[in-house]
Amino acid sequence: MWHAGERAVQRRTGQQERADHTGRSIGRTVPPVAARFLTERRTIVVAAADPAGRLWATQLAGPPGFVRADGDHAVLVAARPVPGDPLAEVLAGPAEVGTIALDAAGRRRMRLNGRSVPHGPDGLRITAEQVYANCPKYIQRRSPRELPAAAPAAVAGDRLALAQQLAVASADTFFLATAGPDGRVDASHRGGFPGFVEVLGPDRLRWAEYTGNSMFMSLGNLELDPAAGLLLPDWDTGGALLLTGRAEVDWSDPAAPAVDYTVHRTVELAHATPFAWTPPEFSPRAAPPAPLTNPGPPPPSRPNTSPTCHILLPIR
Repeated sequence: MWHAGERAVQRRTGQQERADHTGRSIGRTVPPVAARFLTERRTIVVAAADPAGRLWATQLAGPPGFVRADGDHAVLVAARPVPGDPLAEVLAGPAEVGTIALDAAGRRRMRLNGRSVPHGPDGLRITAEQVYANCPKYIQRRSPRELPAAAPAAVAGDRLALAQQLAVASADTFFLATAGPDGRVDASHRGGFPGFVEVLGPDRLRWAEYTGNSMFMSLGNLELDPAAGLLLPDWDTGGALLLTGRAEVDWSDPAAPAVDYTVHRTVELAHATPFAWTPPEFSPRAAPPAPLTNPGPPPPSRPNTSPTCHILLPIR
């Protein structure tokens, strides 16, 4: 079940037995409860590699029902990336993808990884290879609100502009794209109090890794391949900031690893989705982080002090 990178991280953190237990929840089918969950979603995050091997994560959006199960082994998505999105051309053909569907209002999420092919003029069909739910920890509660129609626009760069640095420093959520040794792509969610991602410069970021489900799929992938993409939604405008680069895990404290991220390319998308979101109700797990560049004893409420992550969306 686990590849060598995932196993190495599970052993390093002493979570091998727990990972084996949690890993039994991973399936290859889309059961009815998961199908209902997907049908209610307004967005889905999709991660994939571009022709140069760079990993990106992007967000697709639509009305309820734009994501739906197609039998027990596939999902249909009635949307593709907007023009200028680095995955627009990638998803116009077959691709290995990782996806995560997030219910921000209900603090639920599920992941589906597999093979994507174009479906119809503007959609995708994803054959499921891994289907599993994640726990609600670190999800900020918010609800979508419609925006007036506007044409999407994209601006690319090779480092973060000052306004983008400020946006990253105030982010409470991002999505992470990584890939395993077999080329399978994974998309995962990260959340925390604003400031949990520290901006060290126009091309350097750092964040703490909080405890989750003990499977360590993202960190396991990074153990073998440092390529990684970040998606930071602009909850106020419907835009998004997409980054691709290299992530290295600092294991100096195995109980509280941190990730150093080097930005290689940026794409800022305006009007990437047709709606914005209400102000967040922060997760009870979120707490102001201690600066990672000057580490000291973590405060008692620091999120990575809890070892338990309960899954609220049973999918088997």
